[in-house]
Amino acid sequence: MSLQFSVLASGSTGNAIYVETGKSRLLVDAGLSAKQMKLLFEKAGCCELDQLDGILVTHEHSDHIKGLGVLARKYKLPVYANAKTWKAMNGLIGEVDSEQKFEFEMESVKTFGDLEVESFGVSHDAAEPMFYVFHHEGKKLTLMTDTGYVSDRMKGITKHSDAFVMESNHDINMLMMGRYPWNIKRRILGDHGHISNEDCGYALNDLIGDQTKRIYLAHLSKDNNMKDIAHLAVKQTLEGKGFVIGEDLQLHHTDATVPTELVLV
Repeated sequence: MSLQFSVLASGSTGNAIYVETGKSRLLVDAGLSAKQMKLLFEKAGCCELDQLDGILVTHEHSDHIKGLGVLARKYKLPVYANAKTWKAMNGLIGEVDSEQKFEFEMESVKTFGDLEVESFGVSHDAAEPMFYVFHHEGKKLTLMTDTGYVSDRMKGITKHSDAFVMESNHDINMLMMGRYPWNIKRRILGDHGHISNEDCGYALNDLIGDQTKRIYLAHLSKDNNMKDIAHLAVKQTLEGKGFVIGEDLQLHHTDATVPTELVLV
């Protein structure tokens, strides 16, 4: 078995991604209730929850940690986060046994069986938000959402991945014409907010390599985006740079309640 993954849930209401190899099974974030997480694992055909080797945390916002404490306690799972995120989660996830708490610092690499996981910082309004690149037998999977922009450093770490789970949070016109108050709109549009459909496409243009085959558009806003709008915007941006969607690479949706198929990278 090579590197496989499923985007179990992605959106402003909850986020979770499952990654596995022949010897490793990891969950990135647990932004839904433990009951919902169990159902998503079953729908996607993942392992049993008590077979996980750990949960990796990106940051402390509720749509990423809602079910974290319950899952950790119920299934005795190790949890990995950087020191500032652990501090920020105090009072948010309940008590987690000290033997289950591990530090995974930004811009470091940890090995889980036959899987190497590289962490990198993003620009978001959290204590110390970071996402992950998974390396296995020459394959590379990048998870990157919850960032206001994609820096050159982030591009250097993540470029030429075989698959990307990439933020495509909002359509700018929908956001500007929508019901959110101006201070929330300003936060979303700012450098510590979320990237738009168009900016997702521009970033991907710099990240895609010859081996890139799959792109998953993730963390779509429930109020300020639609799957078809995100898909069209990113498709048009990439095709304007010469990529042929459906031939050179596949562009996939994610959903807030329906997991993607468990696929090989």
